[in-house]
Amino acid sequence: MTFTNFIKRPVLSTVISIVFVLLGTIGLVSLPVEQYPDIAPPTISIMTAYQGADAQTVLNSVITPLEESINGVENMTYMTSTATNAGSAMITVYFKQGSDPNMAAVNVQNRVSLAQALLPAEVTRVGVTVSKRQTSNVLMYSLTTDDGRYDDEFLTNYNNINIVPMVKRINGVGDVQTPGMKSYSMRIWLKPDKMKQYGLVPSNISAALAEQNIEAAPGSFGEQSNLKYEYTMRYKGRLKTAEEYGDIIISSNTSGQTLHLRDVADVKLGGLQYSVAMKNNNRAAVIGMVNQIAGSNATQIAKDVKAALADAQKQMPPGMKVTIEQDVTEFLFASIEEVVFTLMITLALVFFVVYVFLQDFRSTLIPMIAVPVALIGTFFFLWVFGFSVNLLTLSALLLAIASWSTMPSWSLRLSMPSSTSAIRARFQLPLTP
Repeated sequence: MTFTNFIKRPVLSTVISIVFVLLGTIGLVSLPVEQYPDIAPPTISIMTAYQGADAQTVLNSVITPLEESINGVENMTYMTSTATNAGSAMITVYFKQGSDPNMAAVNVQNRVSLAQALLPAEVTRVGVTVSKRQTSNVLMYSLTTDDGRYDDEFLTNYNNINIVPMVKRINGVGDVQTPGMKSYSMRIWLKPDKMKQYGLVPSNISAALAEQNIEAAPGSFGEQSNLKYEYTMRYKGRLKTAEEYGDIIISSNTSGQTLHLRDVADVKLGGLQYSVAMKNNNRAAVIGMVNQIAGSNATQIAKDVKAALADAQKQMPPGMKVTIEQDVTEFLFASIEEVVFTLMITLALVFFVVYVFLQDFRSTLIPMIAVPVALIGTFFFLWVFGFSVNLLTLSALLLAIASWSTMPSWSLRLSMPSSTSAIRARFQLPLTP
């Protein structure tokens, strides 16, 4: 079958065009929409914290054992590590392109488990977090107030308890990052002069906290006895207020003198970190960055997150509000509008050029129909080959539309069988059918 059969059989050409349009529509609806294509290799991040340690101590006691255990994991290419003087440690493991990120996370988690015994007790107690690292932010929101009635700690605590779990349950959301973790924490500021006066060191305070601030199981009594009931004893559990922490006994002697924690330290409820302060319109605020899973639809994620935040707004305390600070889908929609605008201009130019040269409305319809059919059919092949609608594919479509604007040159040849002699007489061109 040659290409002339499509010209001689318009019904066949029409059916094929309709099929392409239907398949392209299915592909356009099914294609994921994201800002950039998923071409970066899978990465797994390992994060932990060693409170009170400097960067060199974190490097020697935390990062080095983890790197030695993780090194050589299946499909790994290389890894990088970062240690800060705030006690935080982060290791990023890069894998070969095409590796399954889920299996990579499982393999790294197994290697981290092997190194748990080599880590300091403080790090083991805090825990080591292994997660699939997502670098594509879809949306950024903030919780703030108009009158400043809530501080950073309250906003961060409300966000971690109510907003972040709700957003993470949305389909396609990989993680919600909150920089500057200023959640509630009991701050104990030691007084060096008092510590020296009583001959104490920070380890004495840590030992007292570990001994008296615990969750205990006191058991029960009355089993297999003459009592009618069995009673279960209940311990009050961990301390909750600054006054309860201040009553912790550091030492006591036979003369009845007791040294409490409030005598050698200032105890107050504050934030976990003070290195980062976020403000929105000069008001305290907390920011949440929503990351998407590779291959998910960024447009649908942004729509669902906005709807969830709108519902959460109705249940927020008085004076608290949520605002959308950044939405990458707005730029995508602007790019899509540019593509549609370029298509309209191309169709208008093609119609004008073909109609002026051919003076035949039927011949003008050929490129007017062929360009949209080819454009819509392209989305089906993008879907089949695993591509997505992103800035690069939209740029490619713009170039393709620009090249399709030259279609009058070959559409003129396709119309030769019906008006060859007329065109030759009109333009005096040595055209060949």
